[in-house]
Amino acid sequence: MSSKNSMARLPNIFTGVSNMHVKHSWLPPGKNCGLCGEQSCKSFIRLVNAAKKVYADCPYFNDPLSSRKTGIITAAEYPVKDILGHSYDFILEPLPGEISARKIVLPFRGDMVEKMEIKEGDYVLGRPMGAGCPVPHVLQVIKAENVTGLLYTWVVGPKYSREHESKDIVAYHMIGFEGIAGRINKEPSFGCRATFLPGFCMMSINHTGVVNMLLQKSYGLHIHIEDIRILASRD
Repeated sequence: MSSKNSMARLPNIFTGVSNMHVKHSWLPPGKNCGLCGEQSCKSFIRLVNAAKKVYADCPYFNDPLSSRKTGIITAAEYPVKDILGHSYDFILEPLPGEISARKIVLPFRGDMVEKMEIKEGDYVLGRPMGAGCPVPHVLQVIKAENVTGLLYTWVVGPKYSREHESKDIVAYHMIGFEGIAGRINKEPSFGCRATFLPGFCMMSINHTGVVNMLLQKSYGLHIHIEDIRILASRD
């Protein structure tokens, strides 16, 4: 999404805030990151309008009348090796127009998908305990299967659990990933185990899985991987 389109949508985020035509006509990016000390960009703008805060309190503020530029990194950056010093075959990136690589998960109790009435568009909380990952994840459901209990999801980040009603499945198995193989160091092969970093992985740790689909598309190498494990090493 272009920055122009993103800014066009921002007024919807700040509905109810008066005096929106502030100095420089600048608005925060709507990230609700809390780095300014407020819970939301909306409350930050209210305090700016009340002269209790200034634009510079937002770490994303770029003043067009000065040389001040933000030092915040707004795009993912990936090291050559993971946090343990292990190399990987590729970065798993989102399919075109999607927000993250697709993640397929199975709650420890698959019947909870039906009992909790989890459906497309819902947000669920849980930790990939079966793989030993210590990081709880917030997932947006693309598809829910009552028969198998499988959830096809995007990882969306913790702020969604604060802003949306979510369903806590507590723990789940990581069944598979689907996305685009980018920054390829070693070409993945069908039926073989590959190592990869899921895009935006908070731990920056190697994952490994068996490649069971490879499709060369106009936008890149579309890949599906199952039997997911973490802390992979070639040693």
